[in-house]
Amino acid sequence: MPRPIRPRNVVRIGPVQVATYYDGRGREMHTAVCTAPRCGFSAEYTGRAAAEIAARTHRCTVR
Repeated sequence: MPRPIRPRNVVRIGPVQVATYYDGRGREMHTAVCTAPRCGFSAEYTGRAAAEIAARTHRCTVR
């Protein structure tokens, strides 16, 4: 059974949450996830800056 992801250093930028976690191989990864209903945007990055830029530039198509 895979280990659960334990996010840390969670920041909210508009409707998007950016978090840091360790993947299954022990590498530090960063994710940006939109929390708006029916949006479905999520992306993983190796750099925190890239995840925050994605969060700042994300525009939901569903309103």
